[in-house]
Order: sequence, then structure tokens, then C-alpha cells
Amino acid sequence: MTAAAERGTTTVTERAVRRIAGRAAAEALPGEAGARATKCAASVRGRRARLALGLALPYPAPLADTARRVQEHVATRTRELSGLEVPAARIEVTALSAATAGADAAAPGDAAGPGPSPATARAPRRLWSRRGLPVAGIAAAAALVCGALTADLVRVHAHRPASAWRVSAVRWLAGHGPGDPSVVAAGALTALLGLWLVVLAVTPGLRHRNTLRAPAPRVVAAVDRTAVESLVRDAVGEVAGVGPVRVRARRRRVAVRAGLLFGERADARAAVTAAAGAALATCGLRRSPRLRVKVTPEAVWQPPQPDTETVRRRDAPVLGGVTEGKA
Repeated sequence: MTAAAERGTTTVTERAVRRIAGRAAAEALPGEAGARATKCAASVRGRRARLALGLALPYPAPLADTARRVQEHVATRTRELSGLEVPAARIEVTALSAATAGADAAAPGDAAGPGPSPATARAPRRLWSRRGLPVAGIAAAAALVCGALTADLVRVHAHRPASAWRVSAVRWLAGHGPGDPSVVAAGALTALLGLWLVVLAVTPGLRHRNTLRAPAPRVVAAVDRTAVESLVRDAVGEVAGVGPVRVRARRRRVAVRAGLLFGERADARAAVTAAAGAALATCGLRRSPRLRVKVTPEAVWQPPQPDTETVRRRDAPVLGGVTEGKA
């Protein structure tokens, strides 16, 4: 049997101990909403390790009991996995956060670290297009021109006459000055092309998409405006008395035009506004657009007729302070 001194040594680094302690802290807080480890430090001296952790706990919460539970679990778990002696772990409560359902504890030993929560994650205002078609067109034109020039240079260095297209281009340029109409037209087209490319470079594009509130860290989501229009149109179409509905969604405004078949116009407009607002709320847009609602009576619409009894009571003469027909 090989002696222990001849089998070599095993060294557990401080980084490994720190990651083990961070994972152990996450294991000790599985059901605590909003609880997480914010920082973790470890020092290894020989066969002993000292740990210090910072915790963010939900409010209200039994701080002493929770910290004691984490302290015992981290020390025990680190001792089991690393084989080092861990006398105790120093726990410091660094923050109190509002309890939120579904919050997961993140281990501070990870390289990525705890990411932002969905409530605080920021979504971009606009999605930028990759401009695939213009880039492909420019790349193809540049490749064609460079390929033709390279082929002509190889042809000349091989002691062969230059290509006919290059000879014709040189002769044409030699016979046309800067004031020539054809040169001016070519320069104007080139300037317009450059201006168009600059506009493409500084504008985001994808104008028909609206960004959504970030559902999770490092997640970017968007919805097409036609989908928003369909949702609003379906919601408004279920309002009683509303006929044809037209919806036009823009980046900052949603316009709804609804035709009224029957019923009170004011009540229908209020119901349409409420239905459209609820539909927009379900979309989860990053920026809530302004809602413009217009209810127009259709040709078949007629004003609601008042109740006959109400009209009779309203028009009845008043005798001695008592309405006629009443006891």
C-alpha cells in the first residue's frame, strides 16, 4: 500500500471554498422569497477555512433564526464537500427587501453573480435592425469591384493587355470633367446613397415592433404592432352595441375607432376605453401608449327611447307639491 506522503497533496483553493459556501447559502434559503446571498468571502490557512457571508433577507422575517440556520448549514456543507475544518461562518445581514414570489437565491461565488430581478431589469427602448439587405448589397458590390480590379491587375502582371472595361472607363473619365452633367449626376447619386447609409446607421429600424418589459434578466422581448392591434380589436369587439372596429397602433399612441350599433354613445365610449386599456395592459409593453378612442354611430343606430313611465311622471303637472297620479 502506498504511503500517504507518497500519494501527493490536495489543495482546495479559496475560490472553490467561496463557491461551495455560496451554493450552500442558496440551499439554506430555498423557500425564502427575496432572500439571497449578496457576497461571500473565504480564507484558507492549512486545513482550516474561515467564511464570511452577506445576506439579503425579506421583510418581515425572523433575522436571528434565519441567519443561524444559514450559518450552521454553510459550515456543515462546506466541511463535508471541501474536507476542511470550518469552525463557523460569519453572517452579516446587509439588506432587507420586500418579499416577492418566485425569487431565487443566487450564489455569489458564481462568475456571473446575481443578476437583476425582472422588476428592475431594463428593456431597450427600440430594437435595432441588423440591416441585412443593405449590408449584403454593399458587400456584394464591393466584392464585385475588388474582384474585377484584382483580376485585371493579375492580367496585366501576366503580360497580357488590360481589360476592355478598364480601358473604356479610363478614356471616358479623361474626356469628362467635373462640370459634365453625367459626372454631376453620378456625384449626386453617390451623395444620396451615402446619406441613405448614414440614416440607416443612426436609426434603429424595426419600426413595427414594440419592446416589452423584461420578463427575466438578460432577456429582450418584442411584439409586432399588428398583434397589439388584433388584441385590442378583439377586446373592443366584445363590447355590447359595438360593430366594426378599426385599430391603429403606433409607438406612442393607439387609435381606436368603433362603430356604434345601439345603446348610449357615452356608455359605449367608456366601455370601449376600458376594454382597450385592459387589452393594452395584458400586452406588457415597456412604454404604455396613449389611447385615443372615437365612437361613431352607424347608419342603423337610433337614439335610445326613454321609458314611457318616466316620461309620464316627468310631464305630469304638480298639484300642491304632489305629483298627479301619486297617492
